[in-house]
Amino acid sequence: MGFFGKLFGPSQPDLGPADLSVLKCDVHSHFIPGIDDGAQTLEQSIELISAMHELGYSKVITTPHVMADGYMNTPEIILSGLETVRRELLVKGIPMEIDAAAEYYLDHELETLVKQKRVLTFGDNLLLFELPFISEPMVLLSVVFEMQTAGYRPVLAHPERYQFWHQDFTMMEKLKDRGVLFQLNTIALMGAYGPSAKKCAEKLIDLGWYELLGSDCHSMGHVDAIKASRTEQYLHKLLGSGKLLNKSL
Repeated sequence: MGFFGKLFGPSQPDLGPADLSVLKCDVHSHFIPGIDDGAQTLEQSIELISAMHELGYSKVITTPHVMADGYMNTPEIILSGLETVRRELLVKGIPMEIDAAAEYYLDHELETLVKQKRVLTFGDNLLLFELPFISEPMVLLSVVFEMQTAGYRPVLAHPERYQFWHQDFTMMEKLKDRGVLFQLNTIALMGAYGPSAKKCAEKLIDLGWYELLGSDCHSMGHVDAIKASRTEQYLHKLLGSGKLLNKSL
């Protein structure tokens, strides 16, 4: 080790860009046009899906936001948009398989939707949900219980982004003990959400707590961030862990 290596410690090894094609399927994105903060036009949808194909994906499960006080998307709205995108992919000759579920915000209506079975899932009844970024919901464990009682397998979107957990993993450990799956946003690993989220993501990878990797892609800016993430050591570590379920979907 040279002088600078002794001074600053060993640098991250240059592993080259990771091969995302091993995942086959991306499980979190916003590609249905005009129904949330993702693609706004069909042209943008096709541009983003084409970019995902170029990154090596052969399938995307797109997951529009469902929020009682924001994006009030129903299964009918989402599935109608899905068919529009599917038809355009055929017209354009883009060989990408696309399905849809949703990213459910844990608000006052989610428990009702779960009880009524008015939710869209993917894989083996996997239900993707996210939390408020301000504070941990008091009802979190009870809603997880309701999901499981109704026959769903809860998937927590991007746990690394919730700053209220960055210094204390107690609640995340409780969720793992209850069988909740964790989904990492790829771009967290290159610092897209700040150094604290990046550090949290790396700790969760070390703990083996992620089962799914998703892009959470909204825009071409996110595509560029995914490309930048491919050289991150921890992405290579996660892809080689054997824990990811993406390719089974």
